Amino acid sequence: MSKEQRAKVDAMLRQPRPEGPRSVEAIRAGFKALMTQMTVPDGIRTTQTTLGDRPALYVEPDNGPRAGTILYFHGGGWVFGSPETALSLTGHLVAKTNLGAYSLDYRLAPEHPFPAAIEDTLSAYRALLDSGKDPSAIAFAGDSAGGGLAVTTCLAARDAGLPLPAAIVAFSPGLDATRTGESMDTKTGIDPIFTREAVEHTGAMYLAGADPHQPLLSPAVLADLTSFPPMLIQEGTNEILLDDSTRLAERARAAGVDVILDITADVPHVFQSFADVLDEADEALDRAAFFLGQRIRAADAAHTSAG
Repeated sequence: MSKEQRAKVDAMLRQPRPEGPRSVEAIRAGFKALMTQMTVPDGIRTTQTTLGDRPALYVEPDNGPRAGTILYFHGGGWVFGSPETALSLTGHLVAKTNLGAYSLDYRLAPEHPFPAAIEDTLSAYRALLDSGKDPSAIAFAGDSAGGGLAVTTCLAARDAGLPLPAAIVAFSPGLDATRTGESMDTKTGIDPIFTREAVEHTGAMYLAGADPHQPLLSPAVLADLTSFPPMLIQEGTNEILLDDSTRLAERARAAGVDVILDITADVPHVFQSFADVLDEADEALDRAAFFLGQRIRAADAAHTSAG
């Protein structure tokens, strides 16, 4: 694990950006340009499809997937990003697990504020169930805002009386619209990507006046996680969102949920995107793939023995 690699990534993310709040169009274009620099692995293929009533990108191994499905939610503050910008993450998860992944193109704010994204992710999960997919062979995964959606979609599914997925994997999830984590301030300047002002700027677009003090917006501080599936939460110590993850893990543990809080030192938000550039990224993705393989294999075995 190279300090030199981490320093290089940090410097790349600290390149000068325009001062002041940027337009939605500028934010979206900047993020798309950044993510085109990330490595997409060989050995996968992608197909445009739909899930529920939304477009989705299906990512699978060239040699065909094994049993099981990842339902992936991309990051981007609920305002920007797409299945294409998350392809380095979904691609590496697919390559490492041999599972197929549906990456959902959910509606974005400010055109479609809360709760549009959760309506779309829940609809996508219903579509998988309606197609005959066994929930014990489905895992939710996501990064940043999408990591938050992996958690809140599970809340919404439980509240709707749906069977829950086998597992949740969340990379640097956004889990607290109240912005009350201490790391929001203690990591200021250490985080090379985010400031409080930046996340509040995009957060306000998603909230559109909604009260942030509700479980679907701030699960780290308000959600009841009873009966949740096993969770793997991966975070870097250089993130202002660090305490979103630590507090959700505490709530999960208190609710009797299997939870792994996997924190890596001196890495930025969604550092897993830097696979093939940063050793820590590859190792974290290996751990996530191992976790998914365990959970879906265990669920398959339990289902088979029960049958």
